Amino acid sequence: MKDVAERVGVSRTTVSFVLNNIPNSNIPDVTRQRIIQAARELDYAPNAQALNLVKGRTMMIALVVRKTAHQFAADAFLTEVMEGVMQVIEPHHFHLMVHAAHANDANNTYRELIRMRKVDGLLISSPLVHDAEVRQLHAEGTPIVLQGAADGNDIPNVDVDNVQGAYAAVQHLLELGHRRIGHISNAPFSYAASHDRLRGYQQALAEAGIAYDDSLVGVGNFNDDSGYAPMMALLDLPARPSAVFVGSDTVALGVLNAIRDRRLRVPQDISVIGFDDILVGKYLEPPLTTVHLPAVDLGRHAGEMILKIIQGETLDAMSVRLPTHLVIRRSTAAES
Repeated sequence: MKDVAERVGVSRTTVSFVLNNIPNSNIPDVTRQRIIQAARELDYAPNAQALNLVKGRTMMIALVVRKTAHQFAADAFLTEVMEGVMQVIEPHHFHLMVHAAHANDANNTYRELIRMRKVDGLLISSPLVHDAEVRQLHAEGTPIVLQGAADGNDIPNVDVDNVQGAYAAVQHLLELGHRRIGHISNAPFSYAASHDRLRGYQQALAEAGIAYDDSLVGVGNFNDDSGYAPMMALLDLPARPSAVFVGSDTVALGVLNAIRDRRLRVPQDISVIGFDDILVGKYLEPPLTTVHLPAVDLGRHAGEMILKIIQGETLDAMSVRLPTHLVIRRSTAAES
């Protein structure tokens, strides 16, 4: 800034007013343009840390994912959520930090990001049904938005209706004549989304007069490999299911692999329906029937909410629910 001031022949204060775009500084436009041109010629860049100290902000928002780094890397859905968040926050000069935090980690993961002043707010993806740390940080005034609903609705959150999405998936299988329908979750049932998708599965069966059978339910764990063993267990039952609803398309990849290894065909021997509508699903053989989630829109809404909270603005709504819809492809067929 001193170099720019010397080149133009003005004070450093004048340069500061121009480069920081201070309003009502009464600097002639000719001088302003000379300062801007000199800054370009000298390749001037502001000191980000100094600016952040002045603003009292880090200009960083953390997307905290309740998964291991390996599980996060396998999640194609989250990359679209991240795209939506960045579309919203980057025009406001905020940046996104991604932090993988497994559910079994000690309860200092979020707290360290905030207490060490590394970020201005938290977007928490895949929240647990009960998470005491999140509730404590929210009570302390930390800007938090959940990408997914958890216990209590006083924490701002954006999600899809997981119960209705799962219900629609199972209803589709029922309409095809299936009565023995398995379910493999996207994650352990301590996670809010998997808990709600199980509820939708149970609700559809109950309305069809079909008793819930715990032996038909297996637990996935975010990545494709986690779908393999639960599907093998379903195939080993004395009466295997004629269809299976999988709580995520990524986990469904392992499910499909297990079915192939047993020399069974989809959908002739067993129908498979997923959840998320990740890109690869439509390129499988057969293409995967699934429940579409508006991943980019989820990210956009979460980004808009966290910005408003950080900037002290009032939210239009504490909870936002986006619609899902069924995408019918060739992995489901009438029971033979």
